Amino acid sequence: MAGHSKWAQIKHKKAHTDAKRGKVFTKIVKEISVAARMGGGDPDGNPRLRLAIEKAKEANMPSDNIKKAIMKGTGELPGTTYEESTYEGYGPGGAALLIETLTDNKNRTVSEVRHILSKHGGNLGEAGCVGWMFEKKGYILVEKSKVDEDTLMTLVLDAGAEDMKNDPAEDNYEIITAPENLAAVKEAIEKGKIPVSLAETTMLPKTYVPLEGSASDQMVRLIDALEDNDDVQNVYSNFEMA
Repeated sequence: MAGHSKWAQIKHKKAHTDAKRGKVFTKIVKEISVAARMGGGDPDGNPRLRLAIEKAKEANMPSDNIKKAIMKGTGELPGTTYEESTYEGYGPGGAALLIETLTDNKNRTVSEVRHILSKHGGNLGEAGCVGWMFEKKGYILVEKSKVDEDTLMTLVLDAGAEDMKNDPAEDNYEIITAPENLAAVKEAIEKGKIPVSLAETTMLPKTYVPLEGSASDQMVRLIDALEDNDDVQNVYSNFEMA
């Protein structure tokens, strides 16, 4: 695993697989409801909601489900109120973990997260123990086969991107933005008739911890177990494996 790009692609593919089972629908509905509650039900004025709706459409969620989730968030329909919590800890080999959750029962969630971590060679840490190792960024992937590097770089930098990376070992260009500029940069790419493989706000590690052998296998199983929990929305780590 070579840094964030590979991990983002795996997550993206996994999301589509999960969508077939309906698991990802539950998580997207929660995200839409919370985004609408916090920023209003109009996606044009609510970037977080706009991204959540785009994820819902990518997962082929019916429009009626999206509409109901927004209405539950704005209070037009009765619904469960979810709270956001972020847990920090360590996985095998000392790799850092940030675990974002949306839950209607924090006691249940923290208990389940702690159990998953301990079962797979990790442990829950105190607030702030690893958060400083990550930066919140907008993150976009574009396939190299769809556009040449110079054209894309000029386009995204003009639109407000901070950086674009071209790792020879990867199939995609990585574009990094400030979170508030993600939507504008993505829109500029799409207006240039260039397809976007992935666009999301994420927590990018400042440094990586290399894992090999059983430690890397155990770490992958740990992250899979966390992501299979209905209350866990996102899992970020600073590990990479050969």
